[in-house]
Amino acid sequence: METFGYIGAVCIGLILGLTGGGGSILTVPILVYVMLLNPITATAYSLFIVGTTSVFGAFQNYRKDLVDFRNGFLFAVPSFTAIYLTRRFIVPKIPTVIIEEPFLLLKSTFLMVFFAVIMIFASLSMLKKKKMNLGEPKETSIPFLIIQTFIIGLIIGLVGAGGGFLIIPSLVLFANLPMKKAIGTSLFIMAMNSLIGFMGDVQNLEIDWVFLLSFTSLSVVGIFIGIYLNKFVNEAQLKKGFAYFVLVMALFILYKEFIA
Repeated sequence: METFGYIGAVCIGLILGLTGGGGSILTVPILVYVMLLNPITATAYSLFIVGTTSVFGAFQNYRKDLVDFRNGFLFAVPSFTAIYLTRRFIVPKIPTVIIEEPFLLLKSTFLMVFFAVIMIFASLSMLKKKKMNLGEPKETSIPFLIIQTFIIGLIIGLVGAGGGFLIIPSLVLFANLPMKKAIGTSLFIMAMNSLIGFMGDVQNLEIDWVFLLSFTSLSVVGIFIGIYLNKFVNEAQLKKGFAYFVLVMALFILYKEFIA
């Protein structure tokens, strides 16, 4: 099974390079269901893997002028503040057993199901509003964006995701960025979000650095492959494919938690 996990590490980078998100959507299930880590550790490791891989992806996109730094910082600062606070103070305080009666709800199950539900909403928003960015740019107030991205940060902090599946819809729908520029900007935001969020976990968890660095290095290889393939993919197809990919992974997580 470990072999499939390491193959999955390359796929994580590949998806990040192609879509600017979705890496954590693969990372957490692979770490939990293939590498058999508990969800708390998996969400922490996911932040490091996605964050480090995104650094390389953001730099490559910057060289192609596909990173919008203004919107990048506008989205990143409130969200990484919320992520750090969530990972440092909120996640450790969630009890191992959340509900005992009338049904048993464990912390690990809650985090995975919450992750899946957020993914479903993000994917449906992209499919439902996929034509919204074709008109004139919408005026969106700075306070609204700050509040929105802080809330996104809280969600990312809970599920240990890089957040591309939430950030990209926001960049496309509210910042009115073209899909490929949204991808590059998303990688820049995720690099900051994830690595700062991981700093909150370092103080609460014992980290297996040998495993984490080897897994991450394979993901970095994958992102270079994904960035190369990205130039051959149509933007509309990429956006639609990304939304469906997020939806399928969400349904898979729900299946594993409730049926399998």
